[in-house]
Amino acid sequence: MLIRLAYDIQFDLPADTAMVALLHVHPSRVQDLLEPDELQTEPKLNVTSYLDTFGNRCTRFVAPRGHLRLSSSTLIRDSGLPDPVSPSARETPIADLPNDMLRFLLSSRYCEVDLFAHTAFQLFGQTAPGWPRVQSICDWVHNHIAFDYQQARPTKTAMDVYTEPIGVCRDFQHLAITFCRALNIPARYATGYLGDIGVPVVLPMDFSAWFEVWLDGRWWAFDARNNMPRIGRILMATGRDAADVALTTSFGQADLRYFFVVTEEEIPAPLDHEAEPQLDPTFGLPYFASPPGA
Repeated sequence: MLIRLAYDIQFDLPADTAMVALLHVHPSRVQDLLEPDELQTEPKLNVTSYLDTFGNRCTRFVAPRGHLRLSSSTLIRDSGLPDPVSPSARETPIADLPNDMLRFLLSSRYCEVDLFAHTAFQLFGQTAPGWPRVQSICDWVHNHIAFDYQQARPTKTAMDVYTEPIGVCRDFQHLAITFCRALNIPARYATGYLGDIGVPVVLPMDFSAWFEVWLDGRWWAFDARNNMPRIGRILMATGRDAADVALTTSFGQADLRYFFVVTEEEIPAPLDHEAEPQLDPTFGLPYFASPPGA
C-alpha cells in the first residue's frame, strides 16, 4: 500500500523567532519512504537537522518576522496490515528492563504516575499481567473518557482527564500511559499520521496521538482513543509525553493561521504517456485532473 503524507502549517510571527519542528517521518520508517521527506519553508530558510535524545528527527531554524509556511509532501510504502496484536505478550520484570526503559516508568509533565498508584491497582491490579492488562486499560479509558475538541487545552494532565473526564486524543493517551506506568509497564507517547483507511467514519485529517508499551522485549502500539487496530499508522516521534514531541516549538510568539494535513492511500495511475499531469495547487505535486485515458 502507498500512502501520501503531506502538511501545510502557517504562522504569523511578530518578531524573528527560533523554532524546532518534529515533522519528519520517524527514522525507523525511513527505509519505507519512496520520496524525500524534507521540510519546505516559505520564505526559504537555512535549516539544520538533528536527532534528539529519543531518536526523533528534528529540524531547527530561525524564522524572520512576518508570515511563515512549513510544508512537505512524501510517499511512503506501508504493509496495509492493521496494528499487530499479541494477546500472549508478557510484561518484563523491572530488574530485567534495559536501562533506557526506566524513564518510561516515571512521572513526566502530563503523566503524574505517583498520584495514580492506588487507583491503577484498584482498577487493573486483578487483571492478567501483560497484554490483557494493557488492553483492559485501553478499554477503560476509551469507555470512560468523552471526546470533545472544544475541551482541549495545553495544560491538561492525566489527573485532569481522570477527574473531568473529557479530552482529545492526546489526553486519552496520557491517562492510559499513566495507568501503565503506575503498574510498572513502560509506556511512551507517540505521534504521527493516521488516516481513515479501513474505517467507516471519515473525520477531518489531522496528526494523531497513540501510545506504545514495552512487552516481550519490543514496543507495541495501543490507542486508547480509537481502541482498535488501525491501518496506515505512520510514526513521526516518541517521548515521555506530548511535551517531548510537540510538532513545533517556538522560542517566542508564533500565531497559528492555517493547518492542513493529508494522509491517505494513493492508487498509482495507469501509465499513459499522452496524459498531461497538472500541479496540485497546495503542494506543487503532479497529479491527474481526471483518470488518464478517460
